[in-house]
Amino acid sequence: MASEPLVCPSCASSHPLEERFCPRCGTPLVFSTALDADLPVTARQERARKIKPQYAEGELVRVAGARHLAEAELIQGMLLEEGVPSMLKRTRGFDVPDYLAAGPRDVLVPASGADVAREVLNSAELGAPAAEVGGPPAGRLLASLVAGAALIALIVWIGSRLGG
Repeated sequence: MASEPLVCPSCASSHPLEERFCPRCGTPLVFSTALDADLPVTARQERARKIKPQYAEGELVRVAGARHLAEAELIQGMLLEEGVPSMLKRTRGFDVPDYLAAGPRDVLVPASGADVAREVLNSAELGAPAAEVGGPPAGRLLASLVAGAALIALIVWIGSRLGG
């Protein structure tokens, strides 16, 4: 199999064995017989075909925080559609068992894809830091408490006027 030429499954151009990705479109190359075999494509292979190699270099960088696993996987899917690979990691400080979907997650991407990932998340308004993911900002919480106290004081005042 090593003597067979490599072919791009996207643009069908032939390449030498030293190449790994198609220089024209960036798609991972396959052996020419792999195209003829009509083998079913696994989910892992389908995912690998979507990843752009220029976004897969460098150390992992945190680009978003998610409240739970489902939200984190939604973010991963959005990034993958743009060709940016990502990884999920449970946010530090939460002791929920790893097998549960509950608990916040950090979304990490390679440094070369961080700018693209942030653009995608900002356009979808999903790039909130983990501190904001946990609940409302302190200002809104304080305003709600003051408004509640004022409402209680008003009810007590009306009650004292009507009763006395």
